[in-house]
Amino acid sequence: MTMTRRVLAVVLALMLTCAPAMAQYPDKPVKLVVPFPPGGPTDVFARVLSAALSEQLGQQVVIENKGGAGGTVGTDLVAKAKPDGYTLLFGTAATHGINVSLYDQLPYDPLKDFELVALAGLVPMVLLVSSEQPRTLPELIVKLKAERGKSSYASSGNGTTNHLAGELFKTRAGIEAVHVPYRGSGPALQDLMGGRVTFMFDSFGTSLEQIKAGKLYAVVIMADKRSQARPDVPTAAEAGLADFVGGTWNVVAVPAGTPKPIVDRLNTAVNKALASATVAERLQQLGIEAVTDSTPASTRAFVAAEIVKWRDVIRIAGAKVD
Repeated sequence: MTMTRRVLAVVLALMLTCAPAMAQYPDKPVKLVVPFPPGGPTDVFARVLSAALSEQLGQQVVIENKGGAGGTVGTDLVAKAKPDGYTLLFGTAATHGINVSLYDQLPYDPLKDFELVALAGLVPMVLLVSSEQPRTLPELIVKLKAERGKSSYASSGNGTTNHLAGELFKTRAGIEAVHVPYRGSGPALQDLMGGRVTFMFDSFGTSLEQIKAGKLYAVVIMADKRSQARPDVPTAAEAGLADFVGGTWNVVAVPAGTPKPIVDRLNTAVNKALASATVAERLQQLGIEAVTDSTPASTRAFVAAEIVKWRDVIRIAGAKVD
């Protein structure tokens, strides 16, 4: 038997061995690792998805929270898991778009160490001010420029998405402002409402109630289109600031080397789960735009582009986490 025939024979044998397992996948519960503590926006989204995904897969999808180091701990756990489709990751803009530039020694590669199954949802940032600040973007920018760096903006911590959104805003709008990091969005929003900082970027999911109550005002949304959660809020482009789109997002990923049939099976199941009217309505209440038509290839391209975008923002901001 020639070398070519021997190789073909081995490949055929492997295909025959794996085929039955893939055909009946999944035949036991699937674990979805959330690399953040319970109760946060990522965890809430994951639990909404897991219930619908369980129905699509015919097996229970169990949430396992593995928080720590900005999502690094849980993400690295999945990167090193067995690539059999039974350990999934609910990744974020932090774990797959930001941390690779923020940490000097990230234990995983967001592209090489994962098969990116599907882009699950987009959560655009909104520019928030208190009721005492200008409510249109041009007026706010004029005020910030006049203050010559005396204004400030809050974030939920150094290197977070809302911190980097603030840095991107400074670059795009040509303004200066002092970054004031907090331990989470809660205290940051409290100080914003109290007038102790000038502005902040955050998601509708954590600020919608304060906006509805009139305690905060949403100036623009960092998106290509208006949000169904607050259709009265213009996009940055509509308000005169082009090329200002961004926010957090979520991806479903599995360890690199997971067989393609399993990745495709999961992609179909995730898309169908997110297309459910019940899921879409719940996500809309959370300020999340469900993505129901992503492919593994389009998800990989999206993540690669996000890495480049946030790398440039982090370089300009000089943000680092040891």
